[in-house]
Amino acid sequence: MKTLIFMTVVGGAVVVYLPYLLRGPGAHAISALGLLGVVPTAVGVAVVLWCEWDFATFGRGTPFPLDAPKQLVARGLYRFVRNPMYVGVLLAILGQALWFESAATLWYAMVAALFFHLFVVFYEEPTLRRKFGESYAQYAKAVPRWMPKPAARPAPAK
Repeated sequence: MKTLIFMTVVGGAVVVYLPYLLRGPGAHAISALGLLGVVPTAVGVAVVLWCEWDFATFGRGTPFPLDAPKQLVARGLYRFVRNPMYVGVLLAILGQALWFESAATLWYAMVAALFFHLFVVFYEEPTLRRKFGESYAQYAKAVPRWMPKPAARPAPAK
């Protein structure tokens, strides 16, 4: 229930409401370029929902720092990148910049990306290192912060 509330209030404001406001006043017909924005928006929202699910079910917490997961979440999309939720949020916002053909929404995405990076580097990572110790240190060595690594291929059979 806490995750649903967090997701509705914070996620709704950051991912849906602000980009909608930034699109500007008036009627907005969706152009061919706008239709291209639907796909990254939908993928971004799906990524965020998947990450929220992993936080709630496996980590037993929410993305809200005062109710952070009790267990390090290193499964699902977190196997490929340490911050898939932020990546999903940015993908959804960038998709809406295309969808609405909005330069203001594009600027919002860039400011959000900078904020996310600074928050991760100066607050989240030090907090996770203190809370989870060596398990987080190993995870951070193995999994990139922002850009997913291609899936590892199994060694050839001998």
